[in-house]
Amino acid sequence: MNGSIHPTLKPSLLLSALLGGIVLTSCASSFEKNAQLAQLDRAAPNSEPMAIPAAETEAVSSQNIAKPAVAKAQVPRQRPQLIKNAELSVSVNSIEKSTEIASKIVKQQQGDLLKFQDQKPKDDNSRHTASMQIRVPQEQLETSLDFLAKLGTVQRRTLTAEDVTDQLVDNEARLRNLRKQESTLLKIMERSGSVGDVLKVANELSNVRQNIEQLDAQLKSLRSRVAYSTITLTLEEAIAGIPPERPLGSDVRETWNQATHSLGELTTSFIRLAIWLAVFSPFLFVLVAVPVGYHRWKQQRRPSAQPSEPPHAG
Repeated sequence: MNGSIHPTLKPSLLLSALLGGIVLTSCASSFEKNAQLAQLDRAAPNSEPMAIPAAETEAVSSQNIAKPAVAKAQVPRQRPQLIKNAELSVSVNSIEKSTEIASKIVKQQQGDLLKFQDQKPKDDNSRHTASMQIRVPQEQLETSLDFLAKLGTVQRRTLTAEDVTDQLVDNEARLRNLRKQESTLLKIMERSGSVGDVLKVANELSNVRQNIEQLDAQLKSLRSRVAYSTITLTLEEAIAGIPPERPLGSDVRETWNQATHSLGELTTSFIRLAIWLAVFSPFLFVLVAVPVGYHRWKQQRRPSAQPSEPPHAG
């Protein structure tokens, strides 16, 4: 052959090429269908989940484990709401100087002096005393007590606390419910209705607002008592020449005063008895003289001698 194709072979070659193209086209279409089916299988809800790398799985699991711990650590513990009150009794050398120093301590601790009472002695046997009612922030309570205790010798120191946490929580919940009820009643008031219905709603709204005011006042009072503590300070001046630690002299003085008072009462009683006897002495004399005189008169009427014996015959 001289490089030319025989005329009888051209139709067979063309037919073979056409069949090969059809086969290739069918193979390509089947491959595309298989790929689409695989994608649909992956997107189906009942199909298995896609595989996640091990590193990402460990990271996600560690984050899920750490979240509850972090959340638990971030939850703040509720602090108990306490009402604290204290009493302090101190024996001092001078009431005037001690009250002046105590007033300065109160100002330094950002407190207030609510009440002051000065009881001066009526005589030499009684002591000079003073009492102060002080209010200080609760955070400064212990510090204030320590400073006030340095005024002299502490005779008594007490501290009391009352937990009002549940009471505050309950009152706050009740107040929220009352405010919601007030809002609902206001919305009802805006709607059109009969005069009787409007009056009923208005009366109920008035009662709710009154309860809100009372509950709000109670909450403010409780919060104020929690924020500020009260100190009752009693100052007692020592007797000159007698140390505060040894109150024996005071007891001796009081015993002496009681004894002299009793002696005076006993003397007065004897004097009163003498006066009563002097006043009623005539009656007493008559009561005594009449029986005595009667007895003597009766003795005088008796025969003085017995009858004589008859003479004997001679």
